[in-house]
Amino acid sequence: MGEWQFLDPASRGNLMEAWERESEGMFELAADPDRWEAPTGAGHWEVRDVIGHLVDTTETYFIGFDTARGEGEGPENLGLRDMALNVNKGAQAFRDTPQSELLARLKDDRDQMMGIAADLTDDEWSEMLVPHKYMGPLPAPFYPLFQVVDYGVHSWDIREGTGMAHALDADTADILVPLAFILWQSTPDAPTETEPYTIGVEVTSGRNAGKHRVSLSPEGLTVEEGELDDLPAVIEFDPATIVLTSYGRMNAGTIRGDREVADRFLNSFFRI
Repeated sequence: MGEWQFLDPASRGNLMEAWERESEGMFELAADPDRWEAPTGAGHWEVRDVIGHLVDTTETYFIGFDTARGEGEGPENLGLRDMALNVNKGAQAFRDTPQSELLARLKDDRDQMMGIAADLTDDEWSEMLVPHKYMGPLPAPFYPLFQVVDYGVHSWDIREGTGMAHALDADTADILVPLAFILWQSTPDAPTETEPYTIGVEVTSGRNAGKHRVSLSPEGLTVEEGELDDLPAVIEFDPATIVLTSYGRMNAGTIRGDREVADRFLNSFFRI
């Protein structure tokens, strides 16, 4: 699968490098006292809520890995539909925690989570299932990848709140491209009367560039690689824009073909 496909143990070096770089960048961004209560690109969250969210989320991962190793019970599976509501509660539960204390707690959590990921054998990387609070049992590499999302996308959110022009790092975007398709597969919102259809999604650059036939029906969404010439619409993305679009941070992409079909696809997902 390769060094930029997160389910492959060969990817762990690139994944860990992105995780470390993005987390250090976030700590630097969030350390400014004048920025602690500043707005971000994550809805109504302030910078302190982003940090609270990462603490809440990472500490839930510890419970999941303990459970995978036979030590205790996993988190209750709450499902993705109400994830945004529950995540918001967890993030804002830390609003009264002093900045220095919450950042120190997150650094400890980050280091502990990095240790867990680094200690995974290649077999565990490929085979261990770890219960997730919203998605149920997931392969172990989802968790370090989610940490790249948490630090990479939420660092983008903090920069977005400054009002200054900015962008997403190429290596971070590349390692997250496969997750964009998984996110779409996990959050379809197609009415029961939806007539099945297929469109093309092309990632035009980066290590995970490729052409994908994406089919949506009331039963869900499927993705397969293939040629796109026979499809009514193709949406082209670079790595950063497919990641940020799938996570609801922007409306982006280049539509070739039937705009109505493309717009229908882009509006067929609920946000988490």
